Amino acid sequence: MAIVNSIFTWYMKKRIHQIELFMKYPLDVQDEWLHTLISSAENTEWGKLYDYKSILTVQQFKERVPIQNYDTLKPYIERMLQGEQNILWPSEIKWFAKSSGTTSDRSKFIPVSEEALEECHFKGGKDMLSIYCNNRPQAKMFTGKGLVLGGSHQINQLCEDIHFGDLSAVLIKNLPVWAEYYRTPDMSIALMDNYEEKIDRMAEATIKENVTSISGVPTWTIVLAKKVMEITGTKNLLEVWPNLEAYFHGAVNFTPYRAQFKELIPSSDMYYLETYNASEGFFGIQDQSDSEELLLMLDYGIYYEFLPIEHLDDENPKTLSLEQVELHKNYAVIISTNAGLWRYMIGDTVHFTSLYPFRIKITGRTKHFINAFGEEVIIDNAENALTKACALTNAKIKDYTACPIYFSGEEAGGHEWIIEFEQQPTDFEQFVNVLDDTLREVNSDYDAKRFKDMALKRPKVHNAPKDIFYKWLKEKGKLGGQHKVPRLANNREYVDEILKLM
Repeated sequence: MAIVNSIFTWYMKKRIHQIELFMKYPLDVQDEWLHTLISSAENTEWGKLYDYKSILTVQQFKERVPIQNYDTLKPYIERMLQGEQNILWPSEIKWFAKSSGTTSDRSKFIPVSEEALEECHFKGGKDMLSIYCNNRPQAKMFTGKGLVLGGSHQINQLCEDIHFGDLSAVLIKNLPVWAEYYRTPDMSIALMDNYEEKIDRMAEATIKENVTSISGVPTWTIVLAKKVMEITGTKNLLEVWPNLEAYFHGAVNFTPYRAQFKELIPSSDMYYLETYNASEGFFGIQDQSDSEELLLMLDYGIYYEFLPIEHLDDENPKTLSLEQVELHKNYAVIISTNAGLWRYMIGDTVHFTSLYPFRIKITGRTKHFINAFGEEVIIDNAENALTKACALTNAKIKDYTACPIYFSGEEAGGHEWIIEFEQQPTDFEQFVNVLDDTLREVNSDYDAKRFKDMALKRPKVHNAPKDIFYKWLKEKGKLGGQHKVPRLANNREYVDEILKLM
């Protein structure tokens, strides 16, 4: 196994040179990809509709093709789901990633072309390993197996050649045979629908394996870790898997979970690497071991545009290309991809922490914010405030959500939080005060509304009972890796539903 590990590590490091190339020439790489995408799709129904053959510049592309979202592309995608081809993308599309994005009932079906699988999703997975091997020359990850927490849906068949499922299920189904050898548990367990049964089966199947890495969403990884420790009677995961050396994670901010993982895996050598991938594409990787910034991956068949968040509701908003973005400004991400998503707003917001090379931090969602009173609180603000409140009161958070409290008579409005603690704060009132004070520090609009409680009063925070969010997700049939608790909402839908269960 040591020889195999050496070969794999050497192969993975070869890719670093290509990554350094797009870091050095980012604008050239992006410009080339845009022209490749446009010329590839010029004979599709979409390409003919917008006369892709005559598009020669980025400006023409932006002027001619309107910004899209799932609802505007849905009529085209629904035809593709019935087997029609050459609509948004020229190659045959047989696979769709089913995505809920939030806990709402409506599902999205994102087309996944052969090119998107190979040049984006799989390439991103390989680059994650390449970066890890480059940063960790003594890595022995390939001497054992990678534990992967897959999605919660089996692959389903719509018609003869069309299949859909969670992105992770689509990827697992299309992995090369050799990759299957290096992952655990086997496919029959990894793709189980019943998440409660699946966690039990995963724990039983993996405790005897030599697990050297784990990949998955932090919330569900913690659930699995506790089940493994319960079955084995151990105090941490290193007692079960002594060669565990890396954890690859994404989908939610890792900061609130960091302290819990240090307890689950008490090793100063444990390597944590964040990725930014979604059903629509693989966008970023944490390429530096001493920084949480994500390197924007520019050669995956995706052309990026960025819309300043303050212009989100403009009638014809003007987007920025990479050379126009500025540091620390909030942007909505818009992509054109080798799966036929054209000028598609993915719903995430980011800001740039570095230019040349372009590194980003995810700040939230275009729809996950609280702005009932002009306070514009985004997830990044909330995470900063919660992190500080936890640090000062020795608390650990398992899950949370928040929403507005609307004006009532003479009373000011406010924010209502439901927080489930993994470890209770030493002083709950202090926790709430620090949360409020930090929000005022990081968000001047919130601070202005909080002045003398005139528009916003002190936050109302519920110390939620154990497993309340698990119970809520289960009741909605939303247990599983892809489903996340919505952190912030500009209405009371989620909070009111959860309060009824408390």
